[in-house]
Amino acid sequence: MPYDAHLRERVRTHLARHERRVVAPGDDRRAAVALVLVDSTQEDAELVATYPDGTEVERPFGLNEGLRTAAGGAAVLVCRRPLHLPRHAGQYSLPGGRLEPGEDVVAAALRETREEVGIDLGQDRVLGLLDDYVTRSGFVMTPVVVWGGPVTLRPDPGEVMIVYRVGLHQLDRPGSPWFTTIPESDRPVVALPLGSTVVHAPTAAVLVQLGWLGLHGRDDPVAHFEQPVFAWR
Repeated sequence: MPYDAHLRERVRTHLARHERRVVAPGDDRRAAVALVLVDSTQEDAELVATYPDGTEVERPFGLNEGLRTAAGGAAVLVCRRPLHLPRHAGQYSLPGGRLEPGEDVVAAALRETREEVGIDLGQDRVLGLLDDYVTRSGFVMTPVVVWGGPVTLRPDPGEVMIVYRVGLHQLDRPGSPWFTTIPESDRPVVALPLGSTVVHAPTAAVLVQLGWLGLHGRDDPVAHFEQPVFAWR
């Protein structure tokens, strides 16, 4: 999929026409994630985080690197969380986190993008917002779609083990997304095949809506998509 002005305007137009599904303020904690759209090739499919002395973050033997095969053309940045983190270690994620006092979701998404993957983007790069998604860990997560342009990634090894460029064509794979059921919930559990691996909600739910709405203008909700039990904590 070409990374060009036509794609940028297509995504911006689809998001502008969308009547966003918003979770009303309440006791839930607020968070934002950034869907940063960039160009990609197989040569820059992944970037392993490095420490200040230049050494790479150690990756466990046998680590599944299936997203390495997902690059090509217009892409979205997807991170792999370090294994030492106390929560959601090793899971695939998008740059993002909790809102700080006085922040709105756009400011938080841009700040987290700067802190986690080292790129500083202004509000003029924001193409729009997707629907709120409530995670099993108790956050109301707002996805912010951002046009990255040419970027040099500098992932923070304390928060990111590897950052991948996942081609947007992966969101249009036949038979995708996948749905299963679990006894713990009556909601469909969503999974998204990307490259030779599978990503789960909440990241999968957000990426599904990026494909459905951002690329094709399809207005289906995703907030009811369930996370697998291992991601509930």
